[in-house]
Amino acid sequence: MPSLFIDTERLRDLNSGLGQVCLHLGHELVRQCPNQWQLTFLVPKGKSGIFGDSVKYVEASWQRKLGIAGRYDVWHCLHQDSSYLPFPLLNGSAQLVLTIHDLNFLERSDYSATKKAQKLARLQQKTDRASALTTISDYTASVVKEHLRISSSKPIRVIYNGVAADLNEAPIELPDSLLHSIADSPFFLFLGVIHPKKNVHTLLPLLEAFPDYQLVLAGPDGHSYAQHIREQAQKLGVANRLLMPGAVDEATKRWLYAHCEAFLFPSLSEGFGLPVVEAMTFGKPVFMANLTSLPEVGGKEAYYFENFEPESMAKIIHDGLHDFGHNPLRAERMKRRATEFSWSNAAKAYWEVYEEVV
Repeated sequence: MPSLFIDTERLRDLNSGLGQVCLHLGHELVRQCPNQWQLTFLVPKGKSGIFGDSVKYVEASWQRKLGIAGRYDVWHCLHQDSSYLPFPLLNGSAQLVLTIHDLNFLERSDYSATKKAQKLARLQQKTDRASALTTISDYTASVVKEHLRISSSKPIRVIYNGVAADLNEAPIELPDSLLHSIADSPFFLFLGVIHPKKNVHTLLPLLEAFPDYQLVLAGPDGHSYAQHIREQAQKLGVANRLLMPGAVDEATKRWLYAHCEAFLFPSLSEGFGLPVVEAMTFGKPVFMANLTSLPEVGGKEAYYFENFEPESMAKIIHDGLHDFGHNPLRAERMKRRATEFSWSNAAKAYWEVYEEVV
């Protein structure tokens, strides 16, 4: 009976992108599991049982980083920064499958050249060790090939992330935390970590061009960049129409998608761009940067910023909203585009990889 070990330790933060990947892909891998396979999930403390009783669990701890006992035929690291790898003495026969989401650290201005080189060297060691490599977009695959030495005998397979099939099906109510903040005003939405690479400061001048709108920047805001955003909003005189609720739960996220006038995503660097697909699932007009993986995900249904000058961005949004409002089929095409990214398809592709390496 072949055995598969899957690192879903990032379930510790279910409101993060990686947390959602672990949750939804994990459930779908279990649903599609061939009868002869035995699955074991690495999970955070207290999450044993999250994928049902038909699989086994190992709870993550700092001691377990030193080695996880047990024989596994395939070991899947769902992201490239995992600290949990098969140790030769404990599980040396395991075939490592490594999923690389991005090499965004190469674009970070707050990282020194030495730090970038060190991270790249560690990732090179992991890719050398892996039996199979997957990425979440063609763009990420191209960056990996540019910066890492990849053997011709180890082709990179692109497996897109998915979006929850029932994301927009359940009844969605306004969370109390936002009830008095948003009221009846139309609003633009950004969802993601508030970090310089997300480039959200470029959205603040749009509140001057759209005086009847609010702007909601939802996502973890522990970085100093978040305070910079608040200060800039004060200087521009638009702080009263800027909402930054921090990290939001799934119910709040769904409400925001369902009720926003448009989704804005000026990110400078993405390995995939899951919030874009989620917004498209709700049939919302999506305006985003024409950079990295984003055109690959948004396709011809999204609207793209030509640059980040306020006047240009405002015109793209103004014209796009007019186009969207006068084209009743545009929303349905958005939703249809989103269905191309499913966890069912992703799990099917991963099972093909597992079968190949075993």
